[in-house]
Amino acid sequence: MEAYKKDFIEFMVDAQVLRFGNFTLKSGRKSPFFMNAGAYTKGSQLLRLGEFYARAIHDHYGLDFDVLFGPAYKGIPLAVATVMAISRLYGRDVRYCCNRKEVKDHGDKGILLGSPLRDGDRVLIIEDVTTSGASIAETYPIIRAQADVDVIGLIVSLNRMEVGREGRLSALDEIREKYGFPAHAIVSMKEVTEHLSRPGENGKALIDAKLRKALDAYYAEYGVH
Repeated sequence: MEAYKKDFIEFMVDAQVLRFGNFTLKSGRKSPFFMNAGAYTKGSQLLRLGEFYARAIHDHYGLDFDVLFGPAYKGIPLAVATVMAISRLYGRDVRYCCNRKEVKDHGDKGILLGSPLRDGDRVLIIEDVTTSGASIAETYPIIRAQADVDVIGLIVSLNRMEVGREGRLSALDEIREKYGFPAHAIVSMKEVTEHLSRPGENGKALIDAKLRKALDAYYAEYGVH
């Protein structure tokens, strides 16, 4: 596993973005872990987060694209932080674009903020996490309605590795199959479990035998087999 992935896993835990316990997800599933990108609230955290996304984007997609699109609302700070990081790390200026939840009918009108989308743009979508693919089902038509663009893919921070809406493939694989573009994550839950099951500096592992059993049971029911 690349060093930046290990750093990112520890970063999520330290920021309390990734937590372990008993949680009820929006989907109604009972989960032993929860990921909430809204817990990134400090400038220093957003700076580092943007860098992690930038490195993953560079690894999976390169930098041959024009616009990073962040769906409202959580995708907005992700897109802004990441285009700044791409500029600083790689010297490449990528435009950012986001959507509003409601169309604005005065001043800076329309459903978009940031850069307009133009015919021929290569667009990469950025999100925090995708569990069922529902957000892409909302976002993709908005993007396609604005201009004749090429959506080159999706990048998320964590691949939960659960079955999507149809119960056959993972949410990311369903997106690949339905929309025809790749979907990648900075890290997967397999990588998270692997890394956090190893003893830390204090000799203890964050994911102990009890938690590992709960994770195994969860994936036996909801994981991709």
